[in-house]
Amino acid sequence: MKAEINQEDAMQGYWNDRWINKETGWDVGYPSPAITTLFDGVADKSVSVLIPGCGNAYEATHLVKAGFSNITLIDLAPQAVKNLEEKFAGCKEVNIVCGNFFQHEGMYDLIIEQTFFCAIDPSLRTAYVEKCYQLLRNGGSVAGLLFDKTFEKQGPPFGGSEDEYRKLFSPRFHMKMSPCYNSIEPRKGTELFIKFLKR
Repeated sequence: MKAEINQEDAMQGYWNDRWINKETGWDVGYPSPAITTLFDGVADKSVSVLIPGCGNAYEATHLVKAGFSNITLIDLAPQAVKNLEEKFAGCKEVNIVCGNFFQHEGMYDLIIEQTFFCAIDPSLRTAYVEKCYQLLRNGGSVAGLLFDKTFEKQGPPFGGSEDEYRKLFSPRFHMKMSPCYNSIEPRKGTELFIKFLKR
């Protein structure tokens, strides 16, 4: 795990510079419809939710409005975290962590995947699976979106395929994947909606 920790730490300056310079092309300015639809189907608003690599955390804003009360946001970039602390000041439902996902400790019912997996180097993907498994309670799940495409330019973002994800996640998770029907317009036809239940 040490190599994974060091590799992500080495990326902190890269991501922080992008936030400082407002080079955040991945930020669409609102929560993903696929994620909001997912949460609209969750009856228990007390479930503990983790959003890694959360950026501006538009999904968390939706969760608070929908009545969810136990939301943790983690991002590696201090500038992103500063923005979040201002955005969610006084909001007791949201816990904000500036840190390395691979070092994070806690127990959650649900981990939301929204552009974090595609931002980490592919060499960290097995470690990502193991960390999600470790952080989830029995019966917990990883849910959200993964890219179903190969990018021509060297990432991030890094692409992937359904076959690759099955090989990665199936040893630890029962898997449901399907083409995302409500992607944002620029990503239509390139995303999979996932729900991976901890074995």
